[in-house]
Amino acid sequence: MSEMGESSVTVAEAVKSSRSGRIRVRRAGTAQDPVLGTLMFAPAVLYLLAIIGVPFVLAFIYAFSDIRIGSNTIHFVGLANFRSVIQSPSFKVALQNSFIFTIFSQIVVIIGSTILAIALENAFRGRGIIRFLILLPWVAPISLGAIGWKWILDSLYSVINWVLVAVHLYKPYSAPMWLGEPHLAMASVILVHSWRLLPFSTVILLAGLTAIPKEIPEAAEVDGAGFWRVLFEITIPMMLPIISVAVLFGIIFTFTDIAVVYILTAGGPFDSTQVLPSLAFFTGILSGDIAAGAAISLFLVPLLVIIAYLMLRVAARAEVS
Repeated sequence: MSEMGESSVTVAEAVKSSRSGRIRVRRAGTAQDPVLGTLMFAPAVLYLLAIIGVPFVLAFIYAFSDIRIGSNTIHFVGLANFRSVIQSPSFKVALQNSFIFTIFSQIVVIIGSTILAIALENAFRGRGIIRFLILLPWVAPISLGAIGWKWILDSLYSVINWVLVAVHLYKPYSAPMWLGEPHLAMASVILVHSWRLLPFSTVILLAGLTAIPKEIPEAAEVDGAGFWRVLFEITIPMMLPIISVAVLFGIIFTFTDIAVVYILTAGGPFDSTQVLPSLAFFTGILSGDIAAGAAISLFLVPLLVIIAYLMLRVAARAEVS
């Protein structure tokens, strides 16, 4: 009996010690978790600081200075660069073009991506191939896509003009100059940028559309609601938060885009497609006036902050309601 008692006590002590050991291990791991998490998160923070933080600080410093390419000294000039930029006719045109470029391209992208998301929601034969083809413009390098579009819209070798002449809508050598006329050039830039951004928005809206409970539109259809009524009274209102996110990302990508404008038109003709990012690049890099280019680029920051705040407010209200 004494041996059994001793063994039971020994087992109880062993269990107790093992439990306390587990408790100590868990507490030790918990104490180390914040340190480990910080260490694992540090490379991403350093990367963001190196890619975004340092250039932003340098742009802020340069905007208040007189620095130019090749200058050995830098002097503080206050708001002189901002005053000269605001008084420049090119800046006013670029600011107006930036809003036109962003608003119209987002209208095209949201309408097109909504149609594609609804069409791709239900399974059908070949849906995977169509999804792959839709994603190609976003996956492919924008430089290759823009160069391809530049040949498609070329005044001499345009396949669009060749088709228009072949069907006798235009006479030879009288077809539109898509990149040579101001209004057509802006429309062409909006078209190409919308083509590039459409897959990204489609993926976002398709994810939001698949998250909607199927019982709600099915119940509405049972009650006699048609396709358009279900779409505009149930589907789209329930997708407003995700649509707001897609619009927010689209506005940020469009306002800061330079590749399409630079490759297709370089801001021409007569600054008709010049936007703020391209104007900042041409002023700061090609013209050598780094201070003025930095001042132009800083105008994008408050605009994007205000737009992001408003879009997030709209998304939050839609989600709460």
